[in-house]
Amino acid sequence: MTAAADMPRKAHILTGYRPEDGFVAVELNPPPAEYVWRDEDAEQEEERYGPGVGYHQWLAVDVHSGAVWFGDVDWRAAREHIESRLPGVPRRALGDGTLPEPGILVHLLTHLSHDEERGYSWRFFTAKELHALASRVLPSVQRLVSSLHRVGPAGEPEWSAEAATAWDDIEQAATCAFDPSGAVVWPRPRISPVPAWRVEVGAFLASNPDLCDPAWGTATDAELDAYADYRPDSGYGGVPGRTCSTADRQIAGGFTFYGDRAALYAWRAEACGDCTPTEARTWLETTEAGRGTWEAAKPPGATLADVPDCVLAALAERFQNAAHEEGLVLTGLPAYLRQLRADERAGVDQQLAFEGEEVERLEGVLRDFRAARNRTVTRVLAWADGRSDEEIARLASLSHDCVRDWRARLTDEQDTVFP
Repeated sequence: MTAAADMPRKAHILTGYRPEDGFVAVELNPPPAEYVWRDEDAEQEEERYGPGVGYHQWLAVDVHSGAVWFGDVDWRAAREHIESRLPGVPRRALGDGTLPEPGILVHLLTHLSHDEERGYSWRFFTAKELHALASRVLPSVQRLVSSLHRVGPAGEPEWSAEAATAWDDIEQAATCAFDPSGAVVWPRPRISPVPAWRVEVGAFLASNPDLCDPAWGTATDAELDAYADYRPDSGYGGVPGRTCSTADRQIAGGFTFYGDRAALYAWRAEACGDCTPTEARTWLETTEAGRGTWEAAKPPGATLADVPDCVLAALAERFQNAAHEEGLVLTGLPAYLRQLRADERAGVDQQLAFEGEEVERLEGVLRDFRAARNRTVTRVLAWADGRSDEEIARLASLSHDCVRDWRARLTDEQDTVFP
């Protein structure tokens, strides 16, 4: 995790969205009242609603900074694909894993009310009302940004059980009701306890240590991320689902797990102790200590392509010991060495394929030249000009015995054709 990712975050209303700023950053544009209606008696679906009912106001939270702000969508735009016109993503569109960039969550506000006397009515909020709402949810926003997992070198936000509960509180506090007179009634903000059905993956692993894989201790970030991203067609996914699937164990239904990546990174950090996890490729290829260790360990007179598994294992142990002296644990080391060997062997395969093609080509050329030479030898022998077999053999790069047998066959053929 970077220093920036580890900085404290304070929930706050973004500058420009406060009364003291004059709301200079927000321009609410609700539709005229005559454009907002519903006609239940209309025969056509498109005639049942006024053109302004697609208007929405929203509350946004930046999980990186703790900033809160609000705004609206253009009611004149098409009602479809409203999410593309929001500054972030509604919670319902996300899973329970890592939050995608830009890390902004949006809650659409409720505007519609209905009762038997007044029928359907819409209530839109002023900037001051929205500011008051943003102020009421700040404690829950603070809980949200403080309890999210921050994973990896970039501190990517990942849902935790507490953060998910905090967001539920934000949505509850931002979902109004309407009393019989039509006045807006906001619920009292709450700080709910984390329900038992929300379970941290870290707690699950602590309760089931036999399911933990020692290989996590030297796995790369990418390998841990891939492990956490296990998504079966049915049943639980993530780390609990994968570990239980491997162990042929069942998980009772009704739970939701949070913090898959965070749990694996924390498990690796504990396994590494005081040493810092560092990718083997990075250390061996970019650091002076790593390059020096690599040069000293190179098999004399051989490449990795010629090295068996036992030698690779010995190299891995040697590199890991050298890294420990630097206060590091090399992650992904066996896989990195196997990949290097595979790459070198792939190069040898390419060389063999080239050589095979070249031999085939040269053998074809040789066949053509041999055929041409044979025709020439036959022609010279047919002259019967008195030259010896040894002399013709020397010109044709053949043995004299070969030329002698050739001359005999040629004489036999002539005797057969011309008795």
